[in-house]
Amino acid sequence: MEKIVLKTGSSFSEIYIGARWESVNEILPGTGVVIITDTNINRIYGDRFPDFPVFPVKAGEASKTLETVESLAERLIESGIDRSGFILGIGGGVVCDIAGFLASIYMRGVKSAFISTSLLSQVDASTGGKNGVNLRGTKNILGSFQQPEFVICDQSMLQTLPEEEYFSGLAELIKTALIGNENLFEMIERKSDAIKSRDTDLMSVLVSLAVRFKASVVEEDEKESGLRRILNFGHTYGHAIEMYKSFRHGYAVASGMELAAAFSMTKGYLDEREYGRISSVLKYFRLLRKHEIPSEELEMLLLRDKKKSGDDIYFFFLQGIGKAVTEKVPVREVVDFYSQYMYGNQK
Repeated sequence: MEKIVLKTGSSFSEIYIGARWESVNEILPGTGVVIITDTNINRIYGDRFPDFPVFPVKAGEASKTLETVESLAERLIESGIDRSGFILGIGGGVVCDIAGFLASIYMRGVKSAFISTSLLSQVDASTGGKNGVNLRGTKNILGSFQQPEFVICDQSMLQTLPEEEYFSGLAELIKTALIGNENLFEMIERKSDAIKSRDTDLMSVLVSLAVRFKASVVEEDEKESGLRRILNFGHTYGHAIEMYKSFRHGYAVASGMELAAAFSMTKGYLDEREYGRISSVLKYFRLLRKHEIPSEELEMLLLRDKKKSGDDIYFFFLQGIGKAVTEKVPVREVVDFYSQYMYGNQK
């Protein structure tokens, strides 16, 4: 077991990699705890949850709404939870977002923590304190920043994930490697078969490398005013694809990363060999899916994106594997590149 401490100006968060999730009983408060989970996780692990009230939500992105948050808040009130309360989210990225957002606004903030059950949430969603819900087809447009007290990432829980959900999480692991750790990318290339087979020891190492990188970024820029923006690599196109095509987050981001890598190559930032390596890894894990968004729909989705600034949008390019940069790019240019890419690559 490894403990990583993420420190910001106002708080700190402890992330336990490789710890058994049942050990949560040793660090939870004795009273005032409620558990938020989803219906799938509750079915698999619910009989072993700590002995506190459990509020399941329907599994899936469709639950990330204000209506879900309002319903859960009403249940907290009915349960007598006050400012000394503690919300424990047990689940993947959707549960972490819902539980974290609710904790940040209920009575102007109560403490929270996560048991991260999916690969996507272990390498990304559960760490860093960003919480959000969707509104009218716009991804994470309502949200907050609040660091969890702790996060437990138990790699044995990855064994129960459906195949599609497991591989969806690999996209965020690959993203971390592309923006900040070339050695991690090389490890993913070399160990691809063991990753496919969900080798627990290897996944603990990979999750640790990803979390350490993200923690270092968040410590420098907690509120995403500068450096932290690079964590959105692949998400500009990815969020649009996710909302338009209803793909799982990781598959949409994978397509977004391939597009961003191609855009980087067109700009002269990335060479063809590096682009080929990126594309090969994404294809090896079968993360790329057909996506075709009409220009007017893509433009509308980008203009709603929280990364937009006036007529421009923050876009994230690669200057090589392991090095990302942020630029303001006209939304129209992002739309035009997508159209050119689709016309040239999908007949």
